[in-house]
Amino acid sequence: MSAEKLPPDRRPPASAADAAARLATIVDAAERAAASVIDDAEKQAQLHIEQARERADRIVAERLRELADELDSGRERERRVAHLKPVEPVELATEQAQPDRSGSAGARLLATQMAVSGAERREIEARLRDGFEIEDTSEILDAILGPEGDEG
Repeated sequence: MSAEKLPPDRRPPASAADAAARLATIVDAAERAAASVIDDAEKQAQLHIEQARERADRIVAERLRELADELDSGRERERRVAHLKPVEPVELATEQAQPDRSGSAGARLLATQMAVSGAERREIEARLRDGFEIEDTSEILDAILGPEGDEG
């Protein structure tokens, strides 16, 4: 079959300009097809995400209902059975009966922090006396720093 008998869109290009025009048409069609494929893929992905979100919401709602039912049934049991026991009186020891020779936990913590940061025994002792009103600080300081004669 000769080139003249072919339909115009099937004939070989007569010049480079014709070839470029045909090539541009082909590229344009390919780009439109690719854009269409991308759009379809995005729509399908969005649909999938929405379905997954709905499924997750249903699962969460079901679990919340189950937990609420468990709590409600637990409250019913609590109403039937008394859950508080009477408090028995406890005699509190007075400070004079059992003096806290070692000082409070806060005093120990402060003394430890000061020792770690490099404070001297005299400085820690003064802080314990002023801040915690501890007269005899030797037990706390000996426990943290060692006996007074052991300092280097």
